[in-house]
Amino acid sequence: MKLIRITLVPTVILLALLAGCSAKPSQAPVEVRAMGDTVTLATNAPQLAALTVETVRTEQPAAMPLAGRLMWDEDVTARVFTPFAGIVRKPLVELNQTVTNGEPLAEIQSPDFGQAQADARKAQSDLLRTERNLNRVRDLFEHGAAPRKDLDNAEADFASAQAEKDRAENRLTIYGATSASTNRVFLLPSPVDGVLVERNVTPGQEVRPDQMLANMPQITAPLFVITDPSRLWLQIDATEADLPHLRPGREFTFTSHAFPGQAFAAQVSVVSEFVDSNTHAIKVRGKVDNARRLLKAEMFVSVNLPGEGKAGASLPAKAVYLKGDKHYVFVESAPGHFERREVQLGPEQDGQVLVVAGVEPGQRVVTDGCILLEQSLR
Repeated sequence: MKLIRITLVPTVILLALLAGCSAKPSQAPVEVRAMGDTVTLATNAPQLAALTVETVRTEQPAAMPLAGRLMWDEDVTARVFTPFAGIVRKPLVELNQTVTNGEPLAEIQSPDFGQAQADARKAQSDLLRTERNLNRVRDLFEHGAAPRKDLDNAEADFASAQAEKDRAENRLTIYGATSASTNRVFLLPSPVDGVLVERNVTPGQEVRPDQMLANMPQITAPLFVITDPSRLWLQIDATEADLPHLRPGREFTFTSHAFPGQAFAAQVSVVSEFVDSNTHAIKVRGKVDNARRLLKAEMFVSVNLPGEGKAGASLPAKAVYLKGDKHYVFVESAPGHFERREVQLGPEQDGQVLVVAGVEPGQRVVTDGCILLEQSLR
C-alpha cells in the first residue's frame, strides 16, 4: 500500500506540470487592420488621434465670369445730323434736358434750307398757274375752240405741277418746316422723345449733311444724341466655350467698380450668329433696367453668369492626395472604418476643391492623416 501512494503522487505532479506548459498565453487586440482599400482602426488605436474628419459640402455650379460694357439702348436712341448745310446760330437745348419729338434742338442759318423753301413756294405758284391754264383750255375745248391735244397737254402740266408741289412741301414737312417762310433759318427738330445725353455743336459752327461720311472723328460725331437713360444695353464678348450657356432669356447679374458690393440684374436678348474675325469673340447683348439712373453708358462691368447643372460636392483640398497619376480620398464609412476612393476633381478656389465623381455631399472624409492611412494599406 505504501508503494502505491509513492507512485501516484509524482504522477499527479507531472500531469499538473504538463497542463501548465500547454496553456496558451492571452493575446492583445489588433489596433489596425487593412484589407483591400479599407482600413479599420480599433477604438483604442492611437492613430485615431492623428485623424481629422469633415463632412463633404454641397456645392452649387460655379458662376462664369465674363467682361461686359454698357451702352445706349439703340431701340430708343437717335443720333441727330443736319439735313442742310449751314452755320449754327444758337443751340436751343442743354445736356440732360428732356426733349420731345419735334422740339427744336438748334437754329441753323442755311442757304440750302432757304432754297428748299423757295422751291416749295415756286411749286405752289406753278400749280396755280397750270390749274388756271387747265380751266381755260377745258372751257375752250367744251365750246369747240380748242383741240383735244391742248386739253391733254394742260392736264399733264397740271398733274406734273401737283406732284412737284407735293414733293417740295413733303420735304419741308419731314424736317418740321413749311413753305410759308423764306427766312433760311432751319430749326433742327428732335426725332424722338428722350433726354439729350450728348451735344457737339457750338454757336458759329459750320455743319453739313454729309459730315457723317467724312473720315475724321470730330466731324463724324453726331450733333446731338437723344436716348432714354433708363434703358441700357450690355454687350458681352463671349468665347466659343461660353456659347452653350448663353441663350436669349437667360438671366444674369453684373457688378461695377463704381458700386462695390452691389449687383445689378440683366437678361440676355441677342446672341450673335457669327464669330468676330478680329477678336474671335461672340457678341452677346443683354437688356438692363436702369430706372434709378445709377449706371452710365460706356461703363466696363463684370458679368456673373450663373452655373448650370446639378449641385456637386466640395471638400477641403487637403483631403485629396495624389498617388501615381490619380487622386484619392479616404471616406469614413463607419466609426473607425475608412475606405480609399479615387475621385475626379474640378476647379479649386479658396482651399475648397470641387469633386466631379467619387464622393457625394454629406459623406465624411479624412482631411488630416490621409498619408497615415495610406501607409497602413501598404
